[in-house]
Order: sequence, then structure tokens, then C-alpha cells
Amino acid sequence: MSRLLLGLLLLSPLCLAQEKSDSLNQLASDFWKWRAECRPFTFDDVPRMEHADGTRDWSAAAITKQRVDLSEFERRWKIMRTDRWPVGQMVDYRLVGSAIARVRWELDVNPRWQRDPTFYVEQAIDALQEELMPPLPFGEARSRKIVARAENIPSILEQGKLNLKAIGPFAQLTIGLLVDIDARLARVERGVSPLLTSDDQRVHFRIAIDAASRALVDYREWLKQNLPNMRQDFALGDKAYGFFLHQVALLPYMPEQLLTMARQDFQRVLAMESYEHQRDFRAPELKMAATAEEESARMTLDDANIRSYMTEHEILTVPPDLPHWTLRLAPDYVAAFDGFGELDDFTGLSRLRQNGTRWIQPPSNDLPYFWKAYAQDPRTTGVHEGVPGHFFQLSLSWRNPDPIRRQYYDSGANEGIGFYAEEMMLDAGLYDDSPRSREIIYSFARLRALRVEVDVKLALGQFTIAQAAEYLARTVPMDRRTAEGEAADFATAPGLGIAYEIGKMQIERMLAERRLERGDKFTLREFHDYLWSNGNVPLSLQRWELLSLDDDIKKVDELTR
Repeated sequence: MSRLLLGLLLLSPLCLAQEKSDSLNQLASDFWKWRAECRPFTFDDVPRMEHADGTRDWSAAAITKQRVDLSEFERRWKIMRTDRWPVGQMVDYRLVGSAIARVRWELDVNPRWQRDPTFYVEQAIDALQEELMPPLPFGEARSRKIVARAENIPSILEQGKLNLKAIGPFAQLTIGLLVDIDARLARVERGVSPLLTSDDQRVHFRIAIDAASRALVDYREWLKQNLPNMRQDFALGDKAYGFFLHQVALLPYMPEQLLTMARQDFQRVLAMESYEHQRDFRAPELKMAATAEEESARMTLDDANIRSYMTEHEILTVPPDLPHWTLRLAPDYVAAFDGFGELDDFTGLSRLRQNGTRWIQPPSNDLPYFWKAYAQDPRTTGVHEGVPGHFFQLSLSWRNPDPIRRQYYDSGANEGIGFYAEEMMLDAGLYDDSPRSREIIYSFARLRALRVEVDVKLALGQFTIAQAAEYLARTVPMDRRTAEGEAADFATAPGLGIAYEIGKMQIERMLAERRLERGDKFTLREFHDYLWSNGNVPLSLQRWELLSLDDDIKKVDELTR
């Protein structure tokens, strides 16, 4: 024992720093592995974490075990805190802390597993959907996972019935989601069964889908029966919402500040949109793609052109081996999931060489808001979802040499970059050839600003879900179906709606500060290369590392005391 103590005393400061670095890396590695095994499935459209194989368990015993494990991660994280690490390492430390705080948010602060029946639809349906999103072939291992996830659905729903003290408006949303679930799952079974790799798997899948369909219908009817006794108030309140803002998202703002920021940008967007409308007074309308195949071909060409545009204008470095963003006509077993989650496959750490995929429906004037924009000009939505947005940014982040930053965090930075990419590429001239496409981007910007108001007011009890949907439908304006889906998403997942607008504004602020700091040495490409590579990291942490400005983090610490 004395030799060990003597050895520790003789260690150099560099060795001690390395020891702490290894400890932080070990904590992060242990946490990400655990998180992959128990992280809830979600309809959030940036599925950045690859889930571990196996079924999910939301029994009381499993939730208790999660809490015990989480407390141990919190303990390990707190005891290693120090102010002596380099800024980059402190950023990693705070990143791990925010990821741990997100689990506390999910389990105890906003416990959807207790409040929200939609949560168990996500655990049942999204778990299966996520495994069906990558293109064919399924292969043996994937086929087994598809069958296992289908077989897991009835037990998940039974656990939900035991756990839930459901809130009425959320139960009504769930009932609406499941109105035709038996017909949807029948389409899934018909399409998927022939593609599985063995007769035995096909038999098991048919049996599993039949049981899942009956369980989901029973869950829907159970909710209907209990609906009259459910409480109606779903607002989280200031304290809980503040936990998300300050400990998970690491935002140095209070809710009223978010509303002011978003309202100012909304007014700016309306002014710019007005100028654009006058500029485009006599411009022809966009010509919608005639078929899904034509829409897909346009995206393939646009993907290549956007990469060339960014390279030629020195906007962002484009690695020559980075895969591409593609549109494909959705087979019926994929189209059956429309309305449950985004029909995207952004690949992942284990599939870095595969192209990303957005599953589309045939072009039509009757398509919802975002689908119609894709059909009119794939660049408008492809810039956010594909290149240089989510798929491109995630692909670069997954190449980050820092293992802590390669992993899942939170959609705040990711969605902020996606929205920032839309307006940045507009101002950089990408749409100079298409006036009506520019109008679509301004419409998107109007929606992103309004989402902040909807998110905050739903969380604080100042909007009902119906009022939020009506507000979006009227003010964006947008189709009723999309508006209702947006309101439902932000009511059940507080904090998601603010990510786009507030993240974009954080990036613009950081860009301005970097340009003033660097003067004539500033280059947009250098700034963007840093931002995109670290795109999974909260923007207040990126700003601290890039600019040595820690005032946002100090404000966060002040707000959490």
C-alpha cells in the first residue's frame, strides 16, 4: 500500500492529467454502452444512437434498475470534476454531464413513461420501424432483430398499462395514432415477411405481428375506457422546463428570453419574406416532379451540385469519400409507418460507408407541408435533412477523433445546424436560380421561429394542443395535418421545438464573434468545418472551446444553483 501511495505522489502532473482523461473516457464509454441498451426509442427524426440488440423492458423492476445505474453514473461524474483540465477536456466533461442529465430528465423530471401513453407506442412501433428503415437486404442478423422487436410489442404495452397515470390529452393523441393500427401492421407483415431470410422467421413474424396488432388495439381501447378519469393538465411548469434548458441543453436562457429571441427573428423573417415576394412577383411557379423516380433523380443531381457549390465557394470541406443523400420511393411496408416518425435512415457509426435514405411518396399537390416541398424542389428539404444538414453533419461528427463527441447527445445542436444550413445556403446563393424555392425557405424559417413559442407555451401551460395546432396552421401557414403533428410532438417532448431556432441563433452569434476575433484571417470554411465536426456537442460548449468564452456556461451554472 505504501509503495502505491509513493508511486502516486511521484506521478507527474501530465500523468495525473492523463489518468483523469482515461477516467473520463472510461466513464463516457461505460455510459454510452449502457445508454444503447436502455435508451427509449423516439419519433425524433435524428436517430443518432444505434440501439443494442435485444428486447426492451419497461417493468417497474427495470426502471428501478435504471435509476440505480443512473445514480452511479451521476456519482462518478461529480467526483471527477476539476477546473484544471484543458478547455477541450472540460467540454467533454460537460458533454457527458448533459447526457447523464438527459436520462434524469427522462426518468424523473419529464417521466413520459408515467405520463404519456404515446411513449409506449414509440417503444413498440418505432423500435420496429427503426429496424425497417435501412434499404434492403435484411440479412440474417437484421431479420432476427425485426422478429424480436415485433415479438416484444405486447409485453411493452402491458408494462405501459401498469406504469401509466396517463394524461387525457396525451391519451387522445395516442388513440388517434392507433385508429387504423391493425390495417397498418397488416401492410407491414405482407411486405416484410417475404423479405426475411428463412421460413421459420416468416412464421414467427406473422405470429408476432398478429399478437402485436391485437395488443395495440387492446391498448387503444383500454385508453378509451380510462379516458374520462384522466387528468387534463399536461404542463411541466417553469422548474421542470428549466431543468431541461439548463442541465440538458446547457442553454443560458430563461423561457421568456427564448420567446423574445424567437419573436424578433420571426419579425425579421416576415420582413425578408415580404421583400422576396415582391422580387418574385412574376416568377413562374415551381414544376413539381411528375414521379417519385424523377424526384429521386433530382435529389441525386442536387446532392452532387450542392457539394460542388460548397467546395467552389469555400463554404464547407466535402470529403470525397462521404456517402450521399438519396430519395427512394417507399415500399408499402415503410409507407405504413407514415405519421409515426420520419421515414429517414441517417445510417450510423457501424454503417459509415452507406448512403443515407429518405423514403418518399409519389409527388402530389395533396402532400403535407415538408413532403410537398421535397417534390417541388428537393434541395429545400434536402439541405436540412441531407447535405449539408443532418446526414452530412452526422457523417462528419461520427468521424470526430474524440470518442466522446462521436456519440449521441441531444438534438439541440443537430437541429440548430440543420436550420442554420437552410438559411446559410439561401444567403450563399444556392437558390438564386429559383425564386419560389427561396420563398419555401422563408416559410420554413417562419415555422422554426413559431416552434419556440409553441414549445414554451405548451410546457408552461399557456397553450392547449389544439390551440398550438391552430396557431401554426394559421400563422405559418401550413396544412392542418402537419400542424397537428407538430403540436403533438412538442407537447409530448418539451424542448425539441426550441432546438431549431435557438440553435441557429447560437451559431450566428458564434460566427459573428469568431469573425470579429479573427479579422482578415477569418474563413467561413474553417468555422463551418469546426461546427460540423462537433455537431453533436451543445453550442454553448462549442463556443467555449472555439472562442475561449465561458460566460454561457457560467450563466448555466448560476441558473442551476
